[in-house]
Amino acid sequence: MLYVAVRAARRAGDMIVRSFDDRDNVNVQEKQDRDFVTDVDRKAESMIIRDIQQHYPDHGIVAEESGISNPEASMQWHIDPLDGTTNFIHGLPHFAVSIAVWRSGKPLLAVVHDPMRNETFEAQNGNGAFLNRRRLRVGSQKSPARALFASGLPPYRRDHIDIFQKRMDICMRECEGYRRGGSAALDLAYVAAGRLDSYWEAGLKSWDIAAGILLVQEAGGIVTDIEGRTVDLEKGDVLATNTTLQRNFIKLLKV
Repeated sequence: MLYVAVRAARRAGDMIVRSFDDRDNVNVQEKQDRDFVTDVDRKAESMIIRDIQQHYPDHGIVAEESGISNPEASMQWHIDPLDGTTNFIHGLPHFAVSIAVWRSGKPLLAVVHDPMRNETFEAQNGNGAFLNRRRLRVGSQKSPARALFASGLPPYRRDHIDIFQKRMDICMRECEGYRRGGSAALDLAYVAAGRLDSYWEAGLKSWDIAAGILLVQEAGGIVTDIEGRTVDLEKGDVLATNTTLQRNFIKLLKV
């Protein structure tokens, strides 16, 4: 199953890279305020779904552009064909294909593929997390004062900007530095790889975080919601870090 996911992500990624060099001919639509979709998103998603259904026709699919199919199936594929569409549109080469399988509400496997850097993050439940076959481990930083964190505000959650700014103000004062990548899937993958010490964001979609959650967990990290509870994929609040920093960030984010 992991082989199918990796192959699908790489095939879609190759197409996205070719389209990136021809962005003037890419059709862009605004789904809602500041939330965009392109024909590249849709084509990549169709490619991925076709690959999955050829092998697992009875599995369910939760996809950003196509919606939900077979919701009663125990196996659910969560697909974001182009996480970081706004970056893609603006020519910023930081985006990813994100594919995850959850079984009966638990993460089973994950793939986050960065086609521009040819980096494939992958994980299976109980078998560790890897980047291009190299085992990953979350960072060991213990102090927020030396922590590099990432966050963001989904474009469709502008009504939450006040609480986001309060949290950002506290974290900017207490932490070493902040990065805004524009791809939740890559932010989570970077925590798993130790490139970021912590990542938090609220109001995301399941396809944004379903793969990254398992990557961080299998790299020895912890993923909860912002208040330290079990992540609810429907709510989409997430805090990913190591076990020591998690306690600190829960306190910082309590506003």
